[in-house]
Amino acid sequence: MKTLFLSLIMGMFSIGITAQNRFENAKKEAAAKNELILLNFSGSDWCIPCIKLHKNIIETEDFKKLETENVIVYVNADFPRNKKNQLSAEMKKENVALADRYNSKGLFPYTLLLDQDGKVLKSWEGLPSESALAFSKEIRDIQQQRK
Repeated sequence: MKTLFLSLIMGMFSIGITAQNRFENAKKEAAAKNELILLNFSGSDWCIPCIKLHKNIIETEDFKKLETENVIVYVNADFPRNKKNQLSAEMKKENVALADRYNSKGLFPYTLLLDQDGKVLKSWEGLPSESALAFSKEIRDIQQQRK
């Protein structure tokens, strides 16, 4: 019983640490695999262009291949407004810190392509005009130029 209780406590603690260090983990993963980081600021339940970006680009197979083929590590800094969609306090804190660092104007959607050190390589304000395939190709081209 004591072991089970300790396991549950440790598991809950590790989840909090993971959420709190999501961006740092992305930087480590990107460095280890020579990937880029795609950081997206969105309002998933109120921002119509954000919803379209996720539906038409981020949720497509072309975009998902970027992750499975070790091109990018994807981080979504979401700022939902509806009570039912609220994030944990740790996640909110991390998203605010990311916004303070990378999105001081409060743009939504705002997408940044970063190197493994967090340096901005490219940014997209608003909904990108290109298709998911063209968006993914642009990211691949930037990665290829960096090799």
